[in-house]
Amino acid sequence: MNLKIVTGLIALFMFAGTAGLATAQDTTKTTHKKTRTLTGCLQKGEDANEYNFTAKDGGTWEIKSDSVKLDEHVGHTVKIVGVVSNAMAHGMKEDTKEEMKEHGMDKHAKESGHMTVTKLTMVSDTCQK
Repeated sequence: MNLKIVTGLIALFMFAGTAGLATAQDTTKTTHKKTRTLTGCLQKGEDANEYNFTAKDGGTWEIKSDSVKLDEHVGHTVKIVGVVSNAMAHGMKEDTKEEMKEHGMDKHAKESGHMTVTKLTMVSDTCQK
């Protein structure tokens, strides 16, 4: 357990030191991009204006929106565009997960985070597995 924590911290510091090196949006890793486009299943969250989104790649997101009516699409497969909360910190966290996967730890870790949705397109009126 302590080895996992130490390895994770080392990886976090390594990536924190290199996070500022990407200068163009095209060279930025997907996990570091502030605006993301994802397709997956929309479900109701615990709070009134909170929703859960499971992307097709298995990643999970807590989403909200001031401009898009999410409640109309609960139980649907949708394509969303949104802004990742704390994109830099999110990217470093996901890089650390990737580094741990490469070293045989937490092989099944999927991306997770918080996002404010700015656009939604319905793909299907059901959530397909």
